[in-house]
Amino acid sequence: MEAVYATCVGLLTFSGIFLCLRGRTFPVVLGITLLSYAVNLFLFSSGRLKLDGAAILGTSYSYADPLPQALVLTAIVIGFAMTAFIVILAMRARADLGNDHVDGRLPPQPETKARSRKEKA
Repeated sequence: MEAVYATCVGLLTFSGIFLCLRGRTFPVVLGITLLSYAVNLFLFSSGRLKLDGAAILGTSYSYADPLPQALVLTAIVIGFAMTAFIVILAMRARADLGNDHVDGRLPPQPETKARSRKEKA
């Protein structure tokens, strides 16, 4: 179970970093969201993964640690606020710059064969 959990956290982290390195703003927002999910899973696993761990005292012999659960809940709220802020910032940049590239510049367009033939003639 731990290997599958660690693989999922690693896959989310890899996907988030990959999307953060893209040139447009929407994949960057998705990448940051995936990174926050990976951090939430990592925080949750810091409380030791237990099957059948009770959250209420007196109902079971083994108990789940409530601190990682509280940390993840707080991180979810902060992550939602951060995502909303980044989306608004991306919308404002799109309105001001006219494109959705991260640096605000359009990439150079490749020349077509017809255009290069006209210039040579």
